[in-house]
Amino acid sequence: MANPSAWLREAPLVIAHRGASRRAPENTLEALRQALEEGADGVELDAKLTADGAVIALHDPTLERTTDGRGRPGDLTLEQIRRLDAGSWKGIPFRGARIPTLEEIFADLGQRLLINVELTNYQTPEDGLVEHVVNMVKAMRMESRVLLSSFFRRNLAEARRMAPEIPLGHLVGPTRLTVADWWKGGDVSTEAIHPFQAFAARDTVRRWHAQGRRVIVYAVNDAVRMRYLLGIGVDGMITDDPRLARETVGP
Repeated sequence: MANPSAWLREAPLVIAHRGASRRAPENTLEALRQALEEGADGVELDAKLTADGAVIALHDPTLERTTDGRGRPGDLTLEQIRRLDAGSWKGIPFRGARIPTLEEIFADLGQRLLINVELTNYQTPEDGLVEHVVNMVKAMRMESRVLLSSFFRRNLAEARRMAPEIPLGHLVGPTRLTVADWWKGGDVSTEAIHPFQAFAARDTVRRWHAQGRRVIVYAVNDAVRMRYLLGIGVDGMITDDPRLARETVGP
């Protein structure tokens, strides 16, 4: 790789889960900027498509939990999405926070944080999300600053075909998405595996390392657990509390 990814050079990494989501509204610029202030090396965010093809940061398949909107983001245009309040649910200080686009996130933080984009079109696998995200990464020359992850090997295989230079992470957890993944899509080689924290033990980390993979564990919010994971050699931790993780990992 002519311009090797920082994801593959640096460890152990502190990755803020949807930003500093313990203290700020997840997947907003406010949460992502706070993660930087709290010492995170990178952020993890969830990508979805609007009706007019914009890539936005939103975790849930619907808008109700984290905004004052209703329905599916894929049924609304970006202009409609921009009118929603994505911060008040987390507290009055965040009233008026908006759902950001991936382009805005890259422009604001792409040169200051590593960015893990989870491809979360799990309910809409034919929507073209992977192509839109890969095209945005290339257009903004973010290949060495981004890692694309997903529970679905199908998404990862498509990203690998389109952009072999972008590193990939395979999410594995105690979820129906992991179960469904075994029945869909072929095998795909990834630079990283992102296991649920309970799946990480010394032997499994050693095995994944022997395969040439980085091990980035989610979602770790307890200092004792963080120290254990560091002790067995994980390469990164995805956490809601990057301040705690930074204190535990060290500078």
